[in-house]
Amino acid sequence: MKKLVALSVISLVLTGCVNPGKASVHLDQLQNHRFVLENVDGKAITSTAVQPEIGFSAQPGIGLVKNISVTGVMCNRFNGQGKLSEGELKVDTLAMTRKLCTEPQLNELDQAIGDMLRKGAQVDLTEDQLTLATADKTLMFKRVE
Repeated sequence: MKKLVALSVISLVLTGCVNPGKASVHLDQLQNHRFVLENVDGKAITSTAVQPEIGFSAQPGIGLVKNISVTGVMCNRFNGQGKLSEGELKVDTLAMTRKLCTEPQLNELDQAIGDMLRKGAQVDLTEDQLTLATADKTLMFKRVE
């Protein structure tokens, strides 16, 4: 009996140490919130005419895959319907306005956010800090209300 109890305790401890590989952000943590871009790849955003931001709202979904509506602005406004699954956000249908901005940084951000959302980005939310990351780029946002 003692061996069975000891084995059960060890199993529970080891199960708690297992990392599933991907952090899981839940839709309810993102929905109805707005996040302002603070830095790209660790470099602070310089003062721009437009404040780059992203926002989320919930859409009906099935199981662990949650549909999400994404809206925002870098230089151009964008919106789309995507899926949030196992910590990855992917927006298959992304629409974006097509004006040329006078600030090169904003034009680069348009390209970056479009690529990230279409290809899929890992999402992490720690307190009020949202991170969207791919192998090539990391965008860090701060929640604002």
